[in-house]
Amino acid sequence: MERPLGHPTRWPAFQPGARREKQTARLVRLSASLRPAPRPRDHPPVTKPTIDDRDGPLYLSRTSTRSYTDLGFGRVVAQQVRGRFLTHDGEPTSRKYGIGAQRIERFYLRALAAPLPVFLVWGLGSLLLLNGFFALAYLALGDGALRGGDEMGVSDPFLRAFSFSVGIFTTTGTAPMYAVGTTAHWLMVLESFFGPFVLVATAGLLIARLTRPRMRLRFSESAVVAPYEGGRGLMFRIVNVQPGELSDVQVRVSITLLEEANGRRERNFYPLSLERSSVDLFTLHWTIVHPITEDSPLKGATPDSLRDAQAELLVLVNAHEETFSTRVTARASYWWDEIRWDAKFASIFASSAQEVLAIDVERLDRLERLEPGTTSKPPEHELPAEGAAAAS
Repeated sequence: MERPLGHPTRWPAFQPGARREKQTARLVRLSASLRPAPRPRDHPPVTKPTIDDRDGPLYLSRTSTRSYTDLGFGRVVAQQVRGRFLTHDGEPTSRKYGIGAQRIERFYLRALAAPLPVFLVWGLGSLLLLNGFFALAYLALGDGALRGGDEMGVSDPFLRAFSFSVGIFTTTGTAPMYAVGTTAHWLMVLESFFGPFVLVATAGLLIARLTRPRMRLRFSESAVVAPYEGGRGLMFRIVNVQPGELSDVQVRVSITLLEEANGRRERNFYPLSLERSSVDLFTLHWTIVHPITEDSPLKGATPDSLRDAQAELLVLVNAHEETFSTRVTARASYWWDEIRWDAKFASIFASSAQEVLAIDVERLDRLERLEPGTTSKPPEHELPAEGAAAAS
């Protein structure tokens, strides 16, 4: 007997009762047969190592606890240097080759660092010189290249051409003068493109100078080994010559010495402990002092020993500049022959009519001479026991 199309037995999923249960059980057995059998395990499970577990002691060995004191010059490379690392003004003496002349970048940096009067004089002089070149170019085209100068009441041809050039260069206009001829018009088009570009570049340099955070510290011309708390101390002075205020000023001082080690001379870097390494307010001046104590690398130092060691004092200062609210830095260096002995700094304080603290910056470098041998000869507590016994 045929079953009509659409009979419910054609759709097992919709059959009620025991037949549906049989079909469900069949599907469960089928899915169980398709499931993979568990793998036999004859060893403990392997855990994927984490970064710390994998590195272990090796990771600790790569994170060295050594403190580097070479200021980034590199200990191996520093052994090759036989001069100073920085100039007195803090400019590096090192050179980098293979990167080209970088004339534009160096010009930009020099323009930012130049004093404002020097920058303005050079900027104005360059603009006048460029306009003079264009004026000579117009004159070289002949008397008929520029017309309308008679109405200006100027009889000098160069002054007429120069006035026309300035008008084109600055886009202020040249009426009643005008160019005549194809070459004169092409020259005018070239100047009209070149002039605004130069003016925008000059204005950009001026804006960059005005918006650049800077710290102008003046360092004393020389460092001094002077008497200090019954012993000796290496000291130098700094003062802020900018009208803007500085705060949270921090200083780090290191000294580099050539010393004998294992039969050869090696250059070593030593950080110097300071009487104080920071000040919160820097409104006057600051005399930075390194006390020469038992732990100082300058213990027992003399002028001859510093000369033989090619000693260089490296100074790094950073502070909070309040005008732009940012950190600024300054560097300086004192070579061994810029360290004075048997002297001390003269007083820098000055009297004020308003009875407030005042200093005379002109006295920053003044020294007072002391008796010969006052600081050039080490005191007894800096000498070794044998040397102290011999001296006594």
